[in-house]
Amino acid sequence: MPHILLVQPPIEDFYLTAKRTVPYGLASIAASLMEEGFTVEILDGLATSKSRPLSTPGEMNYLADYYGKKDLSPFGLFHQYRHYGYSYQHMAERAARSGARIIGISSLFTAYSECALQCAREIKKRLPNSVIVLGGHHPTELPRAVMECPAVDYVLRGEGEQAMPLLVKGLLHGTPVDNVPGIVFRKEKGELQISPPAVVFDLDKCPLPAHELLKAKHYQRGKKISLTLVGSRGCPFECSYCSTSRRSWITHRRRSVQGVCDEVERASEQGEVGFIDLEDENISLDKKWFMSFLAFVSRRFEKGAVELRAMNGLFPSALDEELIAAMKEAGFKTLNLSLGTTCREQLKRFRRRDVTHSFDRACSLAAKYGLEGVGYILVGAPGQYAADSLKDLLFIAERPVLAGVSVYYPAPGSRDFETCGRLGLLPQNFSLMRSTAVPISHTTTRTEAVTLLRLGRMLNFIKSLVKQGWVPGHWEELKALHSDPGDRTAIGVQLLADFMGDGRIRGMMPGGEVYSHLHDETLAEEFRKALVDCRLK
Repeated sequence: MPHILLVQPPIEDFYLTAKRTVPYGLASIAASLMEEGFTVEILDGLATSKSRPLSTPGEMNYLADYYGKKDLSPFGLFHQYRHYGYSYQHMAERAARSGARIIGISSLFTAYSECALQCAREIKKRLPNSVIVLGGHHPTELPRAVMECPAVDYVLRGEGEQAMPLLVKGLLHGTPVDNVPGIVFRKEKGELQISPPAVVFDLDKCPLPAHELLKAKHYQRGKKISLTLVGSRGCPFECSYCSTSRRSWITHRRRSVQGVCDEVERASEQGEVGFIDLEDENISLDKKWFMSFLAFVSRRFEKGAVELRAMNGLFPSALDEELIAAMKEAGFKTLNLSLGTTCREQLKRFRRRDVTHSFDRACSLAAKYGLEGVGYILVGAPGQYAADSLKDLLFIAERPVLAGVSVYYPAPGSRDFETCGRLGLLPQNFSLMRSTAVPISHTTTRTEAVTLLRLGRMLNFIKSLVKQGWVPGHWEELKALHSDPGDRTAIGVQLLADFMGDGRIRGMMPGGEVYSHLHDETLAEEFRKALVDCRLK
């Protein structure tokens, strides 16, 4: 019977990227608890293929204008809102069966905070004498909102490796917990004690994450396991949209290369590794560190046996030929390149460096070494204009990379979150603070943001046709590429040819009905005209 049960709740959204839901933070906290002699289990509410359709929440009814009809084409976005993972009742039953007295629940993203709270309510209902602790980014930044839920007994702000063992010791031994780093709790008269976020300054003093407690089989690729690794925390930059920037409570720290290599070795005891996702904010900033890690991977695994990816994005200015060659050798197949924007005025608002030249260099080197590339841009931020974002999209069109269009959402703790608050732009519901909800309609309207998202998908589809041998500019030959009417690519070709004729963005229903998406006609027409003369790659 474990002393502590650590919980990753299910989530509700229009889609789920399962490979990015590994509860790495819980594994790290579990290791610290185990080092202190406590027994721990992790209940991963997302470690299942189960999902069920839900009605779109009432606060999201406006999204019906954009997602209301199903679209079989490559330009389709989202349609069905779903509950991903186990039910809340199942989570509560599993918690009860565990026999744990202390339940720690992860609440990473504000948009899913209600899912974490509902998990807490159901567990408290089933286990009224349990102690429920919430941690993660959301309760760290908005502890008062979390403590409004009676089912929550404590919040731990910041990093939990040091704080959670101290809290558990106090609870099990009946000693005061007032001085636990990052703790939030209700005092006798109901007022809250809110402590500053806890920070682990020396990451190498933390034990290696308990990968053995994770449900590795669910996250494996084929017959090989997938690893999530974090070699550093925080970021030295000051990007206005980011909640982990230099101005936040999260200081930038890096683990030793040896420590991360030891973690790979320990995790490999669970099975053959086939995929490693490096979740650092900026994994390549310290070239010496990164080169050492890549050299280890190249030595440790046979060539081609493991794929590496940095899904949080790579800072183009930190990439040179020696590093990209080493990345290729170690197992990188794709470079996720963070462009942000090419607009100088918007870069100033974002407090972000101009990386266009280094982006071009990274694209060229990626092509030289046979690596795929994705260039990520941010659209719809407060003060950002859709016309500038369209230029960003066309910039990517002429580079040998796919377009990653990220719709802005306000992240608590970021500078732009404060800006949105001052401008009265913050959504009324936490559930709307996600890209799929297109939460901000300001200098870029909601319709413009959705249009840019569709145009990004259209651009990527065009690039896929170029890979198949289509010659850019020969638009009249598009329909000859695919003739099977039931083929998704054929549907895309048909709708793309129609778009090039009149600039209307269309979708296709399962029954074959073609319809027009709600979109910004000016943006679509400018994109259509630009494609005619664009040097597509």
